[in-house]
Amino acid sequence: QVQLVESGGGLVQAGGSVRLSCTASGRTYNMGWFRQAPGKERELIASISWISSTTYYADSVKGRVTLSGDNAKNTVYLQMNSLKPEDTAVYYCAARSSIYGRYDVWGQGTQVTVSS
Repeated sequence: QVQLVESGGGLVQAGGSVRLSCTASGRTYNMGWFRQAPGKERELIASISWISSTTYYADSVKGRVTLSGDNAKNTVYLQMNSLKPEDTAVYYCAARSSIYGRYDVWGQGTQVTVSS
């Protein structure tokens, strides 16, 4: 069973930056970052396919977020810049353990709080 270990997050001022990282203990086919703010649904904000080497960004973060990865290390990095208070959420790393499957492996989540 693949496991994910996240690091990064914390308290940052508006306009600041934060970098999250996530390492998988085994092979994955796609890794992504979700976030969930209080009272809101969990949303996918960025993902990368190891098969096609393509990335996806949600409109809510496009232009402020960069997802990079090292397939050999099973690690992805989420660089978030120009943070806004509305970016405050618990951020979850997720992965697909099969090519056509859903996100079936989840990290424990890390809190990002953006103060105004």
